[in-house]
Amino acid sequence: MPGAGALPVLYSFRRCPYAMRARLALAVSGQACELREVVLRNKPAALLQASPKGTVPVLVLTDGQVLDQSLDIMCWALARSDPAAWLAPSHGTVNDMLALIAECDGPFKQALDRTKYPSRYPGVDPAVSRAEAMQWLQRLEARLQSQPFLVGDHTALADMAIAPFVRQFAAIDVDWWQAQPWPQVRQWLAQWQNGALLASVMEKLPPWVEGTAGVVFPHPS
Repeated sequence: MPGAGALPVLYSFRRCPYAMRARLALAVSGQACELREVVLRNKPAALLQASPKGTVPVLVLTDGQVLDQSLDIMCWALARSDPAAWLAPSHGTVNDMLALIAECDGPFKQALDRTKYPSRYPGVDPAVSRAEAMQWLQRLEARLQSQPFLVGDHTALADMAIAPFVRQFAAIDVDWWQAQPWPQVRQWLAQWQNGALLASVMEKLPPWVEGTAGVVFPHPS
């Protein structure tokens, strides 16, 4: 656990979509922490002590409180500083964004996993799962026909919480993805993928070693 005056500790895995979105919010809000990159097949004892379920991200605050849900980490960071107005969508409310994110984290993520990892789900047809994911992505396409971002005219919480999972789905079969009738979704995703914020949180780090310090994140300018 962090000591008094120490930074919060973030256990993360670079390619995990949940960890990615937590890092995005911490970075945009400027909430400094000690980043400990972990290897999920060799989880450090400190991670399991903080959160026995052993998933990432996990943020251990300086008072010992543990946040082990990515959306909770995002909201914690943005409640302290929200310079890009991620919690102030130009259309709709925070609750509207949370409802859209719940669709991503529920039905879409389920369909994504069954499409990407069919061997893990015996008896499930990955083609059916892909079709289910496609239906939801078509709804995003409809949203983006009339606005550049999911909830209006600027990037908001919904965009940054959902984009990492759409990225993961798109990477299953890039040629197939490029052939789908979702020009607005592809443009939205590409803009995010090519942005400076994502690049700033995707640095490849060596796995954290127990008993050593992690790295300060986001990097001081």
